[in-house]
Amino acid sequence: MTVVTTRSAGSRRAPTATSPDLLRWAPLASAIVVCFGILLAADTSPLDLLRYVGYAVLAVILPGTLLYRALRRTPHALVEDLALGTATGLVLELAAWAVMAPLHLQSWLWVWPLAVIVPFAAIPRLRRHWWVRDYAARPPIGWSWAIAGVVAFFTYYLGQVFLNRNPILPTSDGTNQYLDLAYQLSLAGEAKHQFPIHLPQVADEPLHYHWFGYVHMAATSLVGHIDLPVVALRLAIPALCAAAIVLTGVVGWRLSGRPYVGAGAAVLFFVIGEVNFTHFVTQPFGTQAAFVIWHGMSMTYSWVLLIALIAPLASLAGAKRTPPMGTAGAFVLATLLLFASSGAKASSVPVVAVALAITAAALLVTQRKIPWKVVGIGLLAGAAQFFALAVLFDFNSYGVRFGPLGGLEVYVPEGSGWALLLLVAIVFLVNMQSRVAGVIPLVWLKKGRLDPAQWLLLGGALAGPGLYLLFDQPSGGNQYFTRAGFTFGVLLSAWGFALVLERAKLTDHGKGALAAFAAAFAGLLIAVQLRYATSPPSGNAFAELRPILIWIIGLTAFGILLMIGWFLVRLAVPALRGRGAVVLLTGVLVAGAPGLIMDIHKGIEVPNGGAYALVNMPKSRIDAARYVRDHSSPRDVIATNVHCKIVYEGDVCDSRTFWLSAYSERRVLVEGWGFAPRMANLSYPAFWDQPLLAKNDAAITAPTRAGLDDLRATNHVRFLVVDRQVGEESPALATLAKRVFDNGRMAVYELN
Repeated sequence: MTVVTTRSAGSRRAPTATSPDLLRWAPLASAIVVCFGILLAADTSPLDLLRYVGYAVLAVILPGTLLYRALRRTPHALVEDLALGTATGLVLELAAWAVMAPLHLQSWLWVWPLAVIVPFAAIPRLRRHWWVRDYAARPPIGWSWAIAGVVAFFTYYLGQVFLNRNPILPTSDGTNQYLDLAYQLSLAGEAKHQFPIHLPQVADEPLHYHWFGYVHMAATSLVGHIDLPVVALRLAIPALCAAAIVLTGVVGWRLSGRPYVGAGAAVLFFVIGEVNFTHFVTQPFGTQAAFVIWHGMSMTYSWVLLIALIAPLASLAGAKRTPPMGTAGAFVLATLLLFASSGAKASSVPVVAVALAITAAALLVTQRKIPWKVVGIGLLAGAAQFFALAVLFDFNSYGVRFGPLGGLEVYVPEGSGWALLLLVAIVFLVNMQSRVAGVIPLVWLKKGRLDPAQWLLLGGALAGPGLYLLFDQPSGGNQYFTRAGFTFGVLLSAWGFALVLERAKLTDHGKGALAAFAAAFAGLLIAVQLRYATSPPSGNAFAELRPILIWIIGLTAFGILLMIGWFLVRLAVPALRGRGAVVLLTGVLVAGAPGLIMDIHKGIEVPNGGAYALVNMPKSRIDAARYVRDHSSPRDVIATNVHCKIVYEGDVCDSRTFWLSAYSERRVLVEGWGFAPRMANLSYPAFWDQPLLAKNDAAITAPTRAGLDDLRATNHVRFLVVDRQVGEESPALATLAKRVFDNGRMAVYELN
């Protein structure tokens, strides 16, 4: 028997378990399950995860989304509101901290979202932003699964190279940790409790640095009531990376009008690595992942702001493929993100400023009129950069100086000619910039007649490596210009690939075949590298480039053979004609596919997955530091006898030690001074205030009642932390101060 049912045209079918509306949430749900599983497997507390979700939703996403909706003119997609709202929420969080910290009200930071939520609930004109129904678009299901897949893959990557290898707290005295992690944790502790920001390792030393990302970590701890090491070593990095991935997908979609451009850009950014044939630690020009994502949290934080910033900048430049944001709203949003970016990473705003200058010049030539909106936001970018230079950095350059090709000359033996330098430049471009190869066909197909959004992306893509090649920095800090420009480059590269793909006019079967080729080629490259890639031979600096150069030559030869074979086959298969370009570009873009896989595989050889120096992080030390944290107030200062990571040749101190300030969340009178701004680019410098250092050390080795009283009254020192493996304390100290902690190796004394 057949049953026929009818329903009126105005009725709607009740959603079921297989309803398309319900299935659209499956990618998000799947990504959450995978990411939570990875974090739980890395010993993250379920309660901390729930607290973090509550913090992220209520104190970042909700207020940020409400403000973003009030600023943008026309709704486009829910995922866009949430993604750009998240970036906006990070800026608002920073502003809230800047208001409360000078009043020493950081413990009340949890109330700041009410400053947004209450007006949006009370004012009738703002209430409509709580629930938006008239979105112009919803993300295609393929886009959603692609973004969810990238998030899941990269979180797995982080689990393998970072989360699973670094315990939240040291588990024994043999625990090792990457050098900078404790420094980053100390800055977060400083932002959590102090204002103005000082160098935690030298209590009275101002910190002229890009520290906004550490304010975010501090706010996460304060608002979410989550232990700061959990934030730093488990939650902040995966969450910021996920936000950057979604933002890349959203902004690529918004600028191009093609959702899969955003998805492709996310893949290029967070799945494809550098074109390399060696251990990731020996990467000569750095990487986007192993050298940045968790080793330099400030860069990761800045990416979220920078990717979001591209959207209002493009809108002001004249992008029209999606609903414009509106001039006033775009200016406000861009200004907020510019000033937040200025203190997030020093390399961000210079790249943006050059991109805007190139865009303004291009529009002036092509449109024959002054692009006043671009000029106006360019002036605001200049103001943001001046704010950073004057207020945050105190005009410190950290050794950045004009030095064309300085970053490449270190790989060229002295006396070599220009030909070898050119070869190094080629290796640099192939190694670091292959993922942006789609820019070339885009410019070619457009015959140089780019639209405003494309000019902006091209300007940023050129500014990043351009500034890297134009300026030099002794410790390689100019590499961060390249990493900032990469946010622009991957978007334009994916856009270029989309144009080449559309030009090829592939059928659905053809697109499937292209995807199969990309997967097979990537798999082949990964298999070859897993089997044959090794660390480069020792020798001069150029030796580090040889494995990459050999790999480039091999890939080029392989590509030539494929091109010859393609040309011969297409004579017999006419359907292949006109499709060679998209196959070639696909091969170039996935050439770095082994990168992150090799990080995971080869990283096994490096304890804790670190790309740089590891230091011992003994549990006994951390127990003492956390005792002080739990029994002191934020205004208390600590003195210690530990100043050197290691001592060379009897008296040369490598003073990069940060464990005490990091895990105590307190300022130390003199701990390590190697990262002090005034010490930038000096190798193993002596401490600049020797009388203070002598006073600090005498309190432990030759204490007197007058000396300890002066230390307490003048320098606000309340606790002395002694590592007996570094030096025994004087027996007299126990008669002058109260010993409140002792685990054999470490002793803590409290001054009255």
